Amino acid sequence: MATLAGCGLIYEYLLSHYAGRILGTVATAIFIMIGIMIVAMGIGAFLARIFKDCFTAFAWLEVAIALLGATAVLMIAVIFSLTHMMPQIIAEVYALPPDLAPTGGIIQALISFTKITPYLFGFILGLMIGMEIPLIAQVREKLYGEHLEHNTGSIYGIDYIGAGAGAALWVTFMLAIDPYRAAIITASANIVAGLLFLALYRKRIRFSRLLLALHIIVIAVIIVIANHGADWDKAMEDMLYQDKVIYRMNTKYQHITITERTMDPAKPPVLTFYINGRTQFASNDEHIYHSMLTYPAMAASARHEKILIIGGGDGLALRNVLQWNPEKVTLLDLDEQVIQFFSKPIEENGRIINEPLLELNDYAFSDPRVEIRLGDAYLKVDELLSEGRYFDTIIVDLPDPGHPDLNNLYSARFYAKLGNLLSGDGAISIQSTSPYHAKNAFLSIGKTVKHAGFRNVDQYHQNVPSFGEWGWTIATKNGISAKQRLQNMESLPINDGWITKGIMLASFEFGRHYFDGLDQIKINRSGSNVAYLYHHQAWEQEQGIYTP
Repeated sequence: MATLAGCGLIYEYLLSHYAGRILGTVATAIFIMIGIMIVAMGIGAFLARIFKDCFTAFAWLEVAIALLGATAVLMIAVIFSLTHMMPQIIAEVYALPPDLAPTGGIIQALISFTKITPYLFGFILGLMIGMEIPLIAQVREKLYGEHLEHNTGSIYGIDYIGAGAGAALWVTFMLAIDPYRAAIITASANIVAGLLFLALYRKRIRFSRLLLALHIIVIAVIIVIANHGADWDKAMEDMLYQDKVIYRMNTKYQHITITERTMDPAKPPVLTFYINGRTQFASNDEHIYHSMLTYPAMAASARHEKILIIGGGDGLALRNVLQWNPEKVTLLDLDEQVIQFFSKPIEENGRIINEPLLELNDYAFSDPRVEIRLGDAYLKVDELLSEGRYFDTIIVDLPDPGHPDLNNLYSARFYAKLGNLLSGDGAISIQSTSPYHAKNAFLSIGKTVKHAGFRNVDQYHQNVPSFGEWGWTIATKNGISAKQRLQNMESLPINDGWITKGIMLASFEFGRHYFDGLDQIKINRSGSNVAYLYHHQAWEQEQGIYTP
């Protein structure tokens, strides 16, 4: 029972994690999936009453859970991939140009349906998992004749302990491996438990020979998936991207995908970097994003000796900062595997697979002036404060506040900490999501920075072709604003190959009524989830899910 409880919890986490990966909304998917599975387990506990032969029912249940658990991830991938490829397939069959591929009507209905398929699988699996405890309780009752009060206490006690062990196994091991592999490992535990139960109580189980045959079939399915699952998983993921997938990686914190597109044979291919299915940068235009992130703050700072970068595990902001010849750059990031991927050559099949990305960031992590600190930035900033550190410029290059865990890194408390790290004549720039697609979140970030104690706060924006209109916040503690400092420059301190003074100053301009209603925008405080909710609401509106 402890083993099965651990398996049940792993299935919850696995389907939640995978749903977030393919839907692109990690937090929402996790919360919905866990809620659905808990409700389904409750319904399953009631449904278990309809089975009069608990031994036979339990044996059938385990083989069914093992089969669905082993195949759910791949089936979801197949459904998603084929459905999203359907417009392209129809366009090719009828020789339609790509811009006339059908996207409405039944196609849109099917695509919308695929978004709930992970939850359907979770509901079915939850129903079956919910039947386990009532059935095993009946088994124990018949075997030992124990009173219900003692029976229930024993079962739930071992169930909770097993679930805790499953959670520990997920966090320490399975979170960083491919989902299909985690699924077959878990399903294997289910099938072993089912075989053991079948062997011990075969005389009490009807159709035991048929059940044995089904167990053998499921074992064969698990073996086939173990041998071919990697290829199938890659094929399904390849279908979800327009470009060729050249590398994928699971870390404890995120799923990484890198694609390649050849646009001009005379030029290097375009590499696009995705986290959980969302574009982070494309090699042909990342210079726009990173110039806008780093150059205004560096140019507005009086000195460039000590620089702090928060996030930026790809090393691209670091590359730009090193152009200013600082004495030392401290970079804080959570994901060690991402930093390693962008800092050290990785050889596969006789070639360095990440060489183009190392060239893209100019091997920035190899510079002896770079200090890397790994961990949660919210806590690591406290370490810097306790050490009495100060920085001439601070660059904040964090993901959008699309998860509650990230909300604190956009809070007034966090920005106040950064203010204490910033030199009096320095400047800070902050990645602030899209001012077009997530306007309220963008405005909230600027307002929160002001509330944190920065005297001068401005926001600016620029179009980055690979992911659209993007925005940043820049602030200073004393003296004139960063915008005024940039206006007062007679010439650019360095030439980064793209940015100009005119581009920087123009980026501070917004439409006439853009800031109307700013008084209604809330400040994001620690624990308030304001930035997360603004961002989440904007995403739902973008997807047509939410209507205000």
